[in-house]
Amino acid sequence: MRLARVLALAAFAAGSLLVAPAASAATLPACQHFYPGPIPDRPVTGGHGPGTLVGAVDVSNRLPAPGSVSGGLGADGKVTFTFARVAGAKAYRAFRNGQALQWISDWGQPTLTVTDASPCENANYQLYAMTAEDNSPGSLGQISTAYRLDGTSRLAPYRIPAGTTLNYRVTSYNDVAQTALGYNAGPGFCAVDARIIPWGTRFSVPGYGECYAADIGSWIKDDIVDVWLPGSQADAWGIQRLTLTVR
Repeated sequence: MRLARVLALAAFAAGSLLVAPAASAATLPACQHFYPGPIPDRPVTGGHGPGTLVGAVDVSNRLPAPGSVSGGLGADGKVTFTFARVAGAKAYRAFRNGQALQWISDWGQPTLTVTDASPCENANYQLYAMTAEDNSPGSLGQISTAYRLDGTSRLAPYRIPAGTTLNYRVTSYNDVAQTALGYNAGPGFCAVDARIIPWGTRFSVPGYGECYAADIGSWIKDDIVDVWLPGSQADAWGIQRLTLTVR
């Protein structure tokens, strides 16, 4: 989490559900990586890219992300927040650091609410809307910006500022399946440690092209990013240490 602490916060205050918090965001436990097993050392081996750089993933045709997120850390030690409906949505999913947190069906209730009973420090909360309740890749909307607790224990929008550079080890995978976010994996999708790089973050990778953070992985922790390449191109990529640039 050290890297997350040195990244500048581009945040502004949002509304709140707070009632005299019993604890501040600064006293929460550190967010743990979702995979508790041993992660092998990943030494840099070198490799080469696909030759033709990968272009940016286009998600503009999907439902827009929920907005009007308002809430924060309450006296009960839980993070609770509400958000606005999205026209055409049948349901919503909420995530914390890339892990499923809550499913919300839209049946016309006056307020759509998410509760995290076990919050952690600098957690990234994100949402998307769905046109159906079957979680099929085509039904999933755009992922929202991340929201983090600010110094007053309220949730505020967070993103890594454009132009930020990250010196990372970059691996590659070729799985043909849904990403953890739910989109179909393919060129331009990347797996990240979502505690540090929120989903939806776009960044360029030398020798690869453009990446859209939409996946996670058991071994994708701290300073490792996994880019998607087809077939043997993934093996040829190897493990490279590169400077990524956030868009």
